Amino acid sequence: MKRREFLKSAAAAGVAVGAAATVTGCTREQIEGGGGPNIARRKKVRLKLATSWPAHFPIMGTGVERFAQKVHDLSGGSLEIKIYPKNILVPALAVFDATSRGQIDAFHSGPYYWKGKNPAFALFSGAPLRMTANELNCWMNYGGGYDLWRELYTKYNLYPFIGGNTGVQMGGWFRKPIERLEDLKGLKMRIPGLGGEVMAKLGVNPILLPAGEIYTALERGTIDATEWVGPALDIRMGFYKVAKYYYTGWHEPGSILELTFNKARYDRLSDEHKAVIHCAAEAMSGEMYHEFMHKNAVALKELESMDIEIRDFPPQIIEAAKKAMNEVAKEQSEKSADFKRVFDSMEKYYALIKPWTQISETRFCTIR
Repeated sequence: MKRREFLKSAAAAGVAVGAAATVTGCTREQIEGGGGPNIARRKKVRLKLATSWPAHFPIMGTGVERFAQKVHDLSGGSLEIKIYPKNILVPALAVFDATSRGQIDAFHSGPYYWKGKNPAFALFSGAPLRMTANELNCWMNYGGGYDLWRELYTKYNLYPFIGGNTGVQMGGWFRKPIERLEDLKGLKMRIPGLGGEVMAKLGVNPILLPAGEIYTALERGTIDATEWVGPALDIRMGFYKVAKYYYTGWHEPGSILELTFNKARYDRLSDEHKAVIHCAAEAMSGEMYHEFMHKNAVALKELESMDIEIRDFPPQIIEAAKKAMNEVAKEQSEKSADFKRVFDSMEKYYALIKPWTQISETRFCTIR
């Protein structure tokens, strides 16, 4: 090869590596070390990952599929992650236990589903009326959140990564308008997690239902309201056909999803394969959040043309919810030292980052 041609090839390779680093959020060294010839020569490793979502489920399910493809590409094909949708290998909400036991190698789901094992786990998805997606990611990476999460999950032989974020979730679909606090009394609502506990203090009867049963229950009046995610996924569920009042959110201001591995299996991976997983997980997390933002915006325009009303909860209800959230946190902290430790860490970081959010993003949003 002529010297000029060689220099052109080398420069092109450098640009490609730099572009990959930009997309994945990883350093040049990680890309070069993770996807170079050394890793390609390794014996092929295959991992099984089960999700809590149906096959090709929009955003969450498809995001995990793209994650697996990135792992394959960055590892030069030496690390393969096979995705199994819910109920193929294990039921949707059995993925935690199956991964803990080593029946499967990894799962994609939401930490709040496991609060029955440890109430602190719900906090790793976020908390009502607290940090947004960006603030939670900052806490995780720079405020000690990851350290606490991985410490508590180690007891279950698990090693978690952030696996995406839904952003602010909507407050739910209601068959009747909510105009005062008394309108919530006795209301039957499908709402899980800490949001459900807060709603219970406001007089709501929180009910847990699997996704496939929610629409029918709402249509028949078995429940009076339901929350789900946001416009992009809610519109697919058809809730607008049977509930005309769509409320803005407060109970899940930035719900973290998780990509969690069996710790013993993860620890046996090479450093190169660990770096590949880290890079691909970071890429998936950012892409999933941005896809939610984009598709929610598109779906909102469609919903606005339908016979529904998009409303805010009255200030009286928001103030009552803030008080109720503080009561829930106090009660849970008294019951669980883990919950108190995690919640105290979140509150300390929230106090640090909230003023900056207010004078940067919040202030800008009020003037644009």
